[in-house]
Amino acid sequence: MWHFKVSKTLSARPKISIKSSSVYTCICSGEVNSLNFIYILFFFTAINDPFIDLQYMVYMFKYDSTHGRYDGDVHAEDGKLVVGNNVISVYQCMKPAEIPWGEAGAQYVVESTGVFLSIEKASAHLQGGAKRVVVSAPSPDAPMFVMGVNEDKYDPSSMTIVSNASCTTNCLAPLAKVIHDNFGIEEALMTTVHAYTATQKTVDGPSAKAWRDGRGAHQNIIPASTGAAKAVGKVIPELNGKLTGMAFRVPVADVSVVDLTCRLSRPASYAEIKEAVKKAAHGPMKGILGYTEDAVVSSDFVGDAHSSIFDAGAGISLNDNFVKLISWYDNEFGYSNRVADLLLYMHSKE
Repeated sequence: MWHFKVSKTLSARPKISIKSSSVYTCICSGEVNSLNFIYILFFFTAINDPFIDLQYMVYMFKYDSTHGRYDGDVHAEDGKLVVGNNVISVYQCMKPAEIPWGEAGAQYVVESTGVFLSIEKASAHLQGGAKRVVVSAPSPDAPMFVMGVNEDKYDPSSMTIVSNASCTTNCLAPLAKVIHDNFGIEEALMTTVHAYTATQKTVDGPSAKAWRDGRGAHQNIIPASTGAAKAVGKVIPELNGKLTGMAFRVPVADVSVVDLTCRLSRPASYAEIKEAVKKAAHGPMKGILGYTEDAVVSSDFVGDAHSSIFDAGAGISLNDNFVKLISWYDNEFGYSNRVADLLLYMHSKE
């Protein structure tokens, strides 16, 4: 499911459609995973999900165990999903090329199945009339963008399929950029302590590729692989080969945290690092990178729209060249807002 929370307005609103499978997804003004459907920035025109019928979409849109109940009007009418005054076409096609996006008037498609990740596979949406596709996951070959970091590299003349990277890369990259721009990063390791996700098991079950992934999500802290740190090298080329990382999946439903441990090129006290991050959070990265000195915990960030919130009180410094930095993120809500921001940025370049 997708939920959005955006305050900006746009005179010429792009028309958006969503391709989803395992979860009901929708997009209109800023976030991936549940409610808060605010029709300010986009005309939301269509949803494709072959596994969920219309009545179940209505139910899933109304109720969310993490983000709460949607207070507005949601109902089915004449085979379409109606949210407020917005009438949304619903399709149940198995193949992207079969979805009539053009019929729905869609200009942009958000590919959120987690299946059609490559340029070749995601391009199938263009056959149905879509103009551009944003993949809401890392892609093996599509240009990858993290808002606040490298969106200025987007070229509308040559890029029709793009990736918004992962929620963890969206948390890590803004922080890494600030640190590298100000002090230089020689090398770094990242650990994300990540909320469990829909791909995990509620109780022990089979997992052929990674046996530990099959253990009960509610019962365990599970070490896992992640490409999020290496992906930073794609959006900040100077850091390519300098970062890698891993994940621990933990028994919380939402909100994750990045631990970035790095060796600096230029000596800096922890106070200087905090000041650099704070300056970026209140300046060029406002709305993307947050900053807090409060004694916070994970649940304090449910519904936070930032990509990354630097926890000034949680980091430590061994010396002026070796530091551990901590940054929180709502892996659902924050990431979804960035998908919307990327769509708006792309539309502004048309």
